[in-house]
Amino acid sequence: MPEKELLVDLDSIDLTSPIADLDEIRKYNPQRFEMEQLTGVLYENMDEGVAVAYKDITDEDFWTRGHMPNMPLMPGVVMLEACAQACSFFCQKNDMLGADMLGFGGLDEVRFRDPVTPGDRLIIMCKLIKARRNRMVVCQFQGVVNGNLAVEGILRGIPIPIDQLQAALQSK
Repeated sequence: MPEKELLVDLDSIDLTSPIADLDEIRKYNPQRFEMEQLTGVLYENMDEGVAVAYKDITDEDFWTRGHMPNMPLMPGVVMLEACAQACSFFCQKNDMLGADMLGFGGLDEVRFRDPVTPGDRLIIMCKLIKARRNRMVVCQFQGVVNGNLAVEGILRGIPIPIDQLQAALQSK
């Protein structure tokens, strides 16, 4: 099977110098504590609609103890969350949706190709396919570990109506 073409030539990016750290990511992504799944952002190019971020996987990640004992494998759903947070950071920082918060709208063509384990750096690439202001963003994503494609797919992001959600939560 031919090797899959990556969204970004990683040899052209300085993988050691983040352009955004956790504090910068928190300005655009609301996740905190165990749910923060990005360590840094390495690259952005608005003209090409691409960004590259990463998550350093450690023995301290919340899932390592139970998924699986003595064989910690990053759950696919957590990989997808990391990819979603990379796409969200890029779209929110560049105000592509016009929303206070971006949420999952759907996933298509998702494939898991290689395991991700503690000690790995999951490099996440996202490419904007479509942005419909106030409606939806669509991004292609890939996650790479040690040069190997670990996860890929297409993500749909939708605006989260924060005021309506907070009102509904308060009425419970």
